[in-house]
Amino acid sequence: MLIGHSFGGMIAQKLLGRNLAAAVAIDAAQIKDVLPLPLSALRATLPVFRNPGNKHRAVSLTAARFRFAFGNALPEEESVDLFERWAIPEPGSPLFEAAAANFNPHAPAKVDTDNGARGPLLLMTGGKDHTVPEAVVRATLKQYRHSDAVTDFPDRGHSLTIDGGWHEVAATALDWLRRHSL
Repeated sequence: MLIGHSFGGMIAQKLLGRNLAAAVAIDAAQIKDVLPLPLSALRATLPVFRNPGNKHRAVSLTAARFRFAFGNALPEEESVDLFERWAIPEPGSPLFEAAAANFNPHAPAKVDTDNGARGPLLLMTGGKDHTVPEAVVRATLKQYRHSDAVTDFPDRGHSLTIDGGWHEVAATALDWLRRHSL
């Protein structure tokens, strides 16, 4: 059983497609063949994409950029606290690879969504997530065709695994795991 957030959610799906695990993907990064590219996702990743040289660097977010990308659904004080506690420079390479995935037949973001023998999958989404908007998660769900496993947290942003409401996200995942005897 794997549980992953953002790029960890994409990796969990990739391993699920290889029959290596059941998976819970929380605000998972966009996989290959998922086409929606909401403006908020572009804006959230702008600090990396504005300079092509960032492909081989780690990029730090400012507190204001963190608030837009992660803490937008939180009170400002909580967003600042999360920034101070959790923000670290992010590597540019995975973002550039994910952005080019639909043009690369061997993209690291390619996931076998047609594998009918795979374990169960739960996709979780924050309805106010700017980094991985709900439209991306819904389009990901359509790639699986035979699954309806999505849980929405309509008032949550990309910080839903570390903010004050993380207990609700964890409880939802644990309940789903129990229902699937995992």
